Amino acid sequence: MHRPKRALAKAMRKAPVFTEGLLWKVLRDRRLEDLKFRRQVPIGPYVVDFLCLRHRIILEADGPWHDPERDAVRDAWLLSEGFRVLRFDNAIILGKPEVVIAAIVEMAERPPPSGDYDEPY
Repeated sequence: MHRPKRALAKAMRKAPVFTEGLLWKVLRDRRLEDLKFRRQVPIGPYVVDFLCLRHRIILEADGPWHDPERDAVRDAWLLSEGFRVLRFDNAIILGKPEVVIAAIVEMAERPPPSGDYDEPY
């Protein structure tokens, strides 16, 4: 793993965006359906907001600075590595957290993609 990505991930964990902090309160310590999530995890060339490795689920909290074209390239790469990506606009996280929670639980109930994927870290 590249040191700059690890350092970036560590810095991002220390100073989370407000909505990421709210989402982390729901996800940490297996509070949601006993799902184990980690936050700000380097995967390949990216740092993802939240990762449940067992179910190969990546959660992204998207603020106003996200570029849909760049996100599409990133998501395609992550999908090619066997991950499923759920993106939530900050407004949904703030205004309708029950929708976010339901989407995460629904994704976890589906079987993860099959394949022999190398662990990215």
